[in-house]
Amino acid sequence: MYAQRLRVEIIVGVERRACPVDWLDNFCMRDFTGEAEFDDTLPVAEGLIEAGFRVQPERLAEAMSAWFTKRGKGQGQPVGVHIRPA
Repeated sequence: MYAQRLRVEIIVGVERRACPVDWLDNFCMRDFTGEAEFDDTLPVAEGLIEAGFRVQPERLAEAMSAWFTKRGKGQGQPVGVHIRPA
């Protein structure tokens, strides 16, 4: 089911770092996002998720960025997300 390992980094202002595992865990819970395609995601460590083939990294990065920003994770700044194969 989990065919891809993806590295997830967040960018807030000039700071770039691995996405905290608790952020990943909250995002990957469908009750919070309502997006069925993200059911195939599993946080495994700080900045690392496993995902199924139907998960597109670009779409996932856009959705995470919007969700993290909306929830104030950037302390008033937009949260950028960069995802690449691990």
